[in-house]
Amino acid sequence: MKIHEYQAKEILRRFGVPVPRGEPAFSVAEAVDAARRLGGPVWVVKAQIHAGGRGKGGGVRLARSLEEVRAHAQDMLGMRLVTHQTGAHGQTVRRLLIEEGADIRKELYAGLVLDRSAQKICLMASSEGGVEIEEVAAHAPEKIHRVLIDPVGGLTDAQAESLARHIGVPDASLGAARQALQGLSRAYWECDATLAEVNPLVLTGDGGIVALDAKFNFDANALYRHPELVALRDMDEEDPAEIEASKFDLSYIQLDGNIGCLVNGAGLAMATMDTIKLYGGTPANFLDVGGGATVEKVTEAFKLMLHNPDCKAILVNIFGGIMKCDTIAEGVIAASRAVRLAVPLVVRMKGTNEELGRRMLAESGLPIISADTMAEAAQRVVAAVSGAAGAAALAGGRA
Repeated sequence: MKIHEYQAKEILRRFGVPVPRGEPAFSVAEAVDAARRLGGPVWVVKAQIHAGGRGKGGGVRLARSLEEVRAHAQDMLGMRLVTHQTGAHGQTVRRLLIEEGADIRKELYAGLVLDRSAQKICLMASSEGGVEIEEVAAHAPEKIHRVLIDPVGGLTDAQAESLARHIGVPDASLGAARQALQGLSRAYWECDATLAEVNPLVLTGDGGIVALDAKFNFDANALYRHPELVALRDMDEEDPAEIEASKFDLSYIQLDGNIGCLVNGAGLAMATMDTIKLYGGTPANFLDVGGGATVEKVTEAFKLMLHNPDCKAILVNIFGGIMKCDTIAEGVIAASRAVRLAVPLVVRMKGTNEELGRRMLAESGLPIISADTMAEAAQRVVAAVSGAAGAAALAGGRA
């Protein structure tokens, strides 16, 4: 789960990380009122969407008067903000953050993620703040410094100060940097985050350290412990199909391809998508029905996939371990009839009750294409899409 910048900054403030004064605004009038309450000669008007790169897309603007705040708010609210993370369709801006200006002396970077190989939280920091950390890693990896945090002792004073020195924090500001880094680390740990990022973390003219931006992602499996975080969820920022999938305990992510994938198990789902790509196709989604799929869940999974107008064929790839192949077959048959399936369907099943499941599919009377291996299944679904496209083009030419 993701949250907005202004919400992330409230969390940081709670853990002792200095952030600029600011207020969210949902209308032009609220934006102007917020700026008036904040006071000062300069404000920053920031679009609030769940994506980075807002500044380059026109979603972060400086205002030197209340009239400029008003003009920026009028322009930004309701706009489709396109960044490298939103895709070409962009995201609609429904919220703003009105924030006081900052005296920026130097821009830094700090972020925490889980290092799975070390089985510890990794705090990364860089002197190259304000730049995508992926760009720094690609072009100047020596400027990224890392420390692994002990899960019991947390980020020590020595670790925090050493990291701060490596990224260019002067001695006079080491105490402020230590406070900010340790607060960020505690926020990550106590909120069950999967990502906590401050970019930029700025050194101000008076030697202070301030989180000028903030981003948090949270572990969905731990949200039951954090009702206060669940309350921050903004459904407008999430894919409607993914929200619908969550109601049926389906793991669904829409992609840019045209081959729908229905699989049980995340690892098998990834392998299935890779195999489709290997044979020249493009997956339309990631969809894991899990180990306890029912006829209802499979039917809803088909509806989700077919709600995507770009889905031109479906590949069902099932390993019958906990989930039995005949149960999946029953679900596939019921779903195909319920949605009046009109796109090619390829099914590959292996495992418990495999023969029974195959027989059920064969006797269903439905035009299901069977496959024995993953490679064969991928080849057949790619061929089915190509055939459908060719037939459509031919029909269009004749028309």
